[in-house]
Amino acid sequence: MTKKKILVVEDEESLLKLQSILLTIRGYTVEGAMDGQAALEAVETMNPDLILLDIMLPKIDGFEVCRQIKANEATRHIPVVMLTAKKSMEDRFMGKEAGADMYITKPYKTSIIIETIQRQLS
Repeated sequence: MTKKKILVVEDEESLLKLQSILLTIRGYTVEGAMDGQAALEAVETMNPDLILLDIMLPKIDGFEVCRQIKANEATRHIPVVMLTAKKSMEDRFMGKEAGADMYITKPYKTSIIIETIQRQLS
């Protein structure tokens, strides 16, 4: 069975490393990006099976990254799970409008992320 590829987009280096380690331990191939532009480039080169996407990012915010991924015929099928500190109903609505498949707010339990990933990839 081929390992599923996950792109983690997070501008806080410590969180990016932590998420990458936790997902690698669970058998996923993980690549990281620390800004929106790098995320879009990684989607093209990596062709991930799922994207964990922060919203507050340098260069291009997560909402716009998600919109671009979902607007592209070649990438619109990739599940996008937004992980963010932005908790307002307006932010949640913007995530849905951008095309996010799930919207999870920080702080979150690792088990919730793993369950969400497994559900999105099955």
